[in-house]
Amino acid sequence: MIEQALVFVENLAFVSALRNSTFMYPLVNAGHIFGVALLVGGIVPLDLRLLGLWRHYPVMVFVDVLRVTAALGLAMAVVCGALLFATAASDYAGSQLFQAKMVLVLLGVANALILGRVLRRLDIRSLPMTAVMPVSLRGGALLSLVVWVGVLVLGRLLGYF
Repeated sequence: MIEQALVFVENLAFVSALRNSTFMYPLVNAGHIFGVALLVGGIVPLDLRLLGLWRHYPVMVFVDVLRVTAALGLAMAVVCGALLFATAASDYAGSQLFQAKMVLVLLGVANALILGRVLRRLDIRSLPMTAVMPVSLRGGALLSLVVWVGVLVLGRLLGYF
């Protein structure tokens, strides 16, 4: 049943057109890469700040700006990634690399949501600028870095295996 659904998706007219297009597939691929760049480019500086770098800047400056950047990047990466997935859904769904990547993406998103809750609960705005972040935030930031680097590595490996 799942295999039939995957083949159905692959055979949709717009998916077939995307797969066979000289220009659209590379543009969607570029959109996915740009989305990932916004996502990781927003997450890494925030995580590094939570881990103690750039203490002369308030944490909330990073949170307020980079949270939106990362969210937009995630949305773009998911939309473009879903289109790329559809072009070879059966192959991707059966790939352990792809499955691991999706698990890490879900873990990364869940971790980001939890970190957001912790930031709101701790009222970070009231902490002194140079304060060391609580262990819960530092641990979440470290997990975030490991997870998103893992997503990047697995995503690149998909192109080779």
